Amino acid sequence: MELNANISAVITGGASGLGEATARKLAAQGVKVGLMDLNEDKGNALAKELGGAFAKVDVTSDDDVTAGFATLRAAIGQERLLINCAGTGDAVKTASRDRKTGDIKPHPMSRFQRILDINLSGTFRCIAQSAAGMMTLDAIDGERGAIVNTASAAAEDGQVGQAAYSASKAGIVGMTLPIARDLSRELIRVNTILPGIFDTPLLAAAPEQVKLALGAMVPHPARLGLPDEFASLAIEMCRNGYFNGEDVRLDGAIRMAPK
Repeated sequence: MELNANISAVITGGASGLGEATARKLAAQGVKVGLMDLNEDKGNALAKELGGAFAKVDVTSDDDVTAGFATLRAAIGQERLLINCAGTGDAVKTASRDRKTGDIKPHPMSRFQRILDINLSGTFRCIAQSAAGMMTLDAIDGERGAIVNTASAAAEDGQVGQAAYSASKAGIVGMTLPIARDLSRELIRVNTILPGIFDTPLLAAAPEQVKLALGAMVPHPARLGLPDEFASLAIEMCRNGYFNGEDVRLDGAIRMAPK
């Protein structure tokens, strides 16, 4: 798909991190960008800077997602691209002992479900609603749209305490091919990126020595991934019309240790 001013894109989690980098790279190609995020201040500021639009959206809510797409489509038109970057993490062992008392407790199911609701169900909710909108469009050069999802290297080698996170991201990987097949006759492509350790706001509060140690774990290059590198792959997945149904690790060849 040629990226230009005739194309509109929606980026979930678009106010910061991987989503912001992708929004900036798309806007640099002339694409009209619509941002979904919970952070109104950052979202509105970035949308204004890029000449796009913003909608405050909680991806766990059907009503929020529906209203968000309506708002953005009214401003920039029906999107042909959807980049799903909204997500979060948590770290809780399946069962654990209190270090002081020795009390044993299981993983709280409310916390497990929350991660699935945001990362997995939230991603699917946005895919389904965006695809329905794309299906109303006329095809350009044999396609109506393209969707890029964000999973994680943890989908394949999750660490201690990442049962919920890994399950949510593995679910995104697992549904990529079936969704690509579902939407193939509608000329909509679907792919997923599995980032490794990236320098995003999730790591912003970490001490510099911790970031250096994390980067040193990566075989080559021995550093944290850059959001712009994620954006570059997302752009290629949108551009390349034969890129479909794929899950691609972007991680400097790291395979995560247990902890």
